[in-house]
Amino acid sequence: MATTANKPMLSFWQIWNMSFGFLGIQVGWGMQMGNMSAIYEYLGAKPDQIPILWLAAPMTGLIVQPIIGYMSDRTWGRWGRRKPYFTVGAILATLALIAMPHASALWMAAGLLWILDASINISMEPFRAFVGDLLPESQINRGYTMQSMFIGIGNVLAALLPSAILKIMGEGAQQATHGVPPYLVVVFKVGALCYLAAVLYTVLTTKEYPPADMEAFEREKAETAGFLRGVKEVFSNIFNMPKTMRQVALVQFFTWPGLFLMWFYFTPAVARDILGASDTKSPLYAEGVAWGNICFGFYSAVCFLFSFILPALADRFSRRYTHMACLAIGAVGLLYVGFTPGKYWLLLSMLCVGIAWASILSMPYAMLASTLPPNKLGVFMGIFNFFIVLPEIIATLFFGPIMEHVLGNDRIAAVMVGGALLAVASVLCLQIREEKTPAYTSTALSPLKGAEVGHR
Repeated sequence: MATTANKPMLSFWQIWNMSFGFLGIQVGWGMQMGNMSAIYEYLGAKPDQIPILWLAAPMTGLIVQPIIGYMSDRTWGRWGRRKPYFTVGAILATLALIAMPHASALWMAAGLLWILDASINISMEPFRAFVGDLLPESQINRGYTMQSMFIGIGNVLAALLPSAILKIMGEGAQQATHGVPPYLVVVFKVGALCYLAAVLYTVLTTKEYPPADMEAFEREKAETAGFLRGVKEVFSNIFNMPKTMRQVALVQFFTWPGLFLMWFYFTPAVARDILGASDTKSPLYAEGVAWGNICFGFYSAVCFLFSFILPALADRFSRRYTHMACLAIGAVGLLYVGFTPGKYWLLLSMLCVGIAWASILSMPYAMLASTLPPNKLGVFMGIFNFFIVLPEIIATLFFGPIMEHVLGNDRIAAVMVGGALLAVASVLCLQIREEKTPAYTSTALSPLKGAEVGHR
């Protein structure tokens, strides 16, 4: 009988199956990150308008992830604990991806981004808790780096799809008389199918552990039921985060705005500033968008490859110092964008970003998973997302005026500011101390207490 203190070791393929759905989630995320700024520009947005048009995405994550985490901690049924949320999120995201390139106005695209981001968050947050639910401490690094590996593969697929589809459909598919060009419509449909298929694979091949004492589980769930009680508990946990979580959260607070600035401006910067496209109707603009996606695919491929050695580095040098070094390398990569002599040199920047990305997707969660109470993994992982979305909200609200009045709408300068923020995050890793949190106070909501191994 597996217990919380004695979780069974899982095989490589069991960890593979439980992580595979992240490939699909990241295809959807990559579709969003690699193409939304271009879609906004196709629909007439100016550079200083881009940040505010992204506002729906972080606002959604701020609200959705803690709620989904809280609910999934208290869910058990035929489909398990986290899997119902994977499935619902995947279906909604698939529909949003199919609809996105048919937007004919900025307000429609922003609204669909809100729906898409909410759906991705419904899928993503339970996947983070999934690893902590099912893996023992000795396999935590491997579990989260396996997720990083699939995130890398998913990003590669998302990045290569635009250029591949454009090549298949021909150059005429990049011309749009109004709105989004035809090739992007096809790209988003293919991405939608990848998302749904990958998540369903994990749902069908991975079985979760039931509560040890169903009667106690139902009793405690009833005692904590109700919307107001849930909101109160989420806020209570915000102000009672474990010490290690607060320290890692500070690093996240500076890491993610650096990434968001890259996602906001890198692809249009390649089209406008590296290739010299005069406007969105220029063939160079479509070429730049495609090359920007290839660059994103390249850093994702680096993420995939680096994920194989990242667990060994973390075991040898500690998670803290490994993460610190990776963030510093990523900072150098983004700063180098301002000095690159041509588009092919951008791959050197993306090499550095890929190393940082692999660590960003795994080390913070690995540091958290062994320090959080198991019966609150979902809600704490959702709260941890605050320190990803709050910086994005700040960036969307305030970076537009900075972009216009300080940087002169210089997209490359915005990417370099992102590099400076990664450098700050790297230094802040020095204050992290991994301290174990005392065992949770109740076993009823623990997913592992007294459960049998349940993979097939």
